[in-house]
Amino acid sequence: MNWDEGSTPATHPGDRVVSGAADGDDQAVEAALRPKDLGEFVGQERVREQLDLVLRAARGRGATADHVLLSGAPGLGKTTLSMIIAAEMGAPIRITSGPAIQHAGDLAAILSSLTEGEVLFLDEIHRMSRPAEEMLYMAMEDFRVDVVVGKGPGATAIPLELPPFTLVGATTRAGLLPPPLRDRFGFTGHMEFYSPDELQRVINRSARLLDVDIAADGAAEIAGRSRGTPRIANRLLRRVRDYAQVKADGVITGQVAAQALEVYEVDGRGLDRLDRAVLTALLKLFGGGPVGLSTLAVAVGEERETVEEVAEPFLVREGLLARTPRGRVATPAAWSHLGMVPPQQVTGGSGQRGLFEG
Repeated sequence: MNWDEGSTPATHPGDRVVSGAADGDDQAVEAALRPKDLGEFVGQERVREQLDLVLRAARGRGATADHVLLSGAPGLGKTTLSMIIAAEMGAPIRITSGPAIQHAGDLAAILSSLTEGEVLFLDEIHRMSRPAEEMLYMAMEDFRVDVVVGKGPGATAIPLELPPFTLVGATTRAGLLPPPLRDRFGFTGHMEFYSPDELQRVINRSARLLDVDIAADGAAEIAGRSRGTPRIANRLLRRVRDYAQVKADGVITGQVAAQALEVYEVDGRGLDRLDRAVLTALLKLFGGGPVGLSTLAVAVGEERETVEEVAEPFLVREGLLARTPRGRVATPAAWSHLGMVPPQQVTGGSGQRGLFEG
């Protein structure tokens, strides 16, 4: 059974205009939009203040900064902060990721080529292989690694001294990091989702850098649909800019922004076609639930993992969907958002809808 209201199933998560993950186009544009220091960085007030103290103290001592762990959802500025750390410390930065380090030798090659004070940014650190992870313990604590030469009984571990460096680890799933690794970071910052006011500041700053004429209500309209994420806000700004250039006079007003985002199927709360397909199936086919995740995924023509990892987190955070032991349940806000009235028997979430678990 497929519920699509005349549309095809959602494309790959990375293709969604409201995805927090970076695509190739984002990476090219973000390089021009990234703030260069903590003073320019918008939002994350608590993390910025704490990080500023860490970096100032390190500079005052003439030492490298403590290792830094940044956690939070994609698109909140973890990579940008790593570059700011390097800039504030006047140090070069080396960028790699956990999936790229599958063997201890891969990590040893990177560490052995670092210069004194260099910043090593390790994105998706939770996806690093276990042997490399264990090597990183010693490197972070003692600035030393043991390189094993040979195999079997004749293998020899040769200690290799490393220059002091600062590791900046980024993760979207801090709970997957083993405690011994987390304990070796001197500072841990959790990145929060942005408020609409903060996103408006991000959008206005980006509009100036992109030479885009935007009105206050235009920035507010985009901010309200950006799911609390600067990367999404900047992406939507570029799409609205294109619409304003072609369909309007080039000025982004609230009305122009709303019309543009209607074209890209992003509604007033930031839900896209996949989000609405999940809610619509839950309400129309299953009376609001409870319904099992696998059954719900089949109903919208998507993989179970796509619904669980791509659509659900935002729907839960917005209070539109709840996960219960019996299955997924729509909240009153979901019925209201889609302009539907819940049937009388949905009240209490009981009855034969439990048959849809699975």
